[in-house]
Amino acid sequence: MSSPVPVVLERAAVTAPAVGGVAARELLSPTTLHLNDRRIALIGANGQGKTTLLRLLAGLVAPSSGSVSVAGLQWARDAKALRGAVGMLFADTAAQLIMPVVQEDVELSLRPRRLPRHERRAEALAQLRALGIERLAERSVYELSGGERQLVALAGLRAAAPRLLLADEPTAALDLVHRDSVAAALLGSEASLIVATHDLELAAECERAVWIHGGRVVADGPPDELIAAYRASARGLAPWPGAETGAEA
Repeated sequence: MSSPVPVVLERAAVTAPAVGGVAARELLSPTTLHLNDRRIALIGANGQGKTTLLRLLAGLVAPSSGSVSVAGLQWARDAKALRGAVGMLFADTAAQLIMPVVQEDVELSLRPRRLPRHERRAEALAQLRALGIERLAERSVYELSGGERQLVALAGLRAAAPRLLLADEPTAALDLVHRDSVAAALLGSEASLIVATHDLELAAECERAVWIHGGRVVADGPPDELIAAYRASARGLAPWPGAETGAEA
């Protein structure tokens, strides 16, 4: 198994600019994190900054201050290298599937490798087979269930062979069968994984957890400890981080 991909944030912040009469808003406070584990879960309530952090790592937003590097590379100067090294599974995978037929969509991820068409087809089928969905190869992507779309999108990402896989709520609203299939595929991937999730069972399977609240990292450590603390706050058994100082989001 490959070594973890190092991710380093040094005082990295993200601010949404002022638009019309809406004032600028800080989405992620200056954050310093050194992530060097194979499986990392981002936990926390909705709207607290988990997706913003993933989008920052994926190069979809730029830091308004500070710096971010993935495997020693930065999006501002190394975008071409990072596009092949980082893949993101979005919360809405319907928008992630581009081609009308499942197999064609997976093949699209293989085009940068400049393989002959028959090899792309064989590799796409192999990726679908590995996830137990080869039967969907000739299906329209518009006919898939939510769980099937998630698995097809994941097959396309795996085909591109990223070193770092980012996943935003990958098991949300899935039935148990598809939830387990997606979780197993993510946890069993050769790529390093950073997953933002409300699925605390999935988070518990990771090596490290980062709790984000109010756009800040409020805790970082063993998943079991952070999940227990997060549950206590969510159930009103303990204050939310920052509540005692008036800094709660």
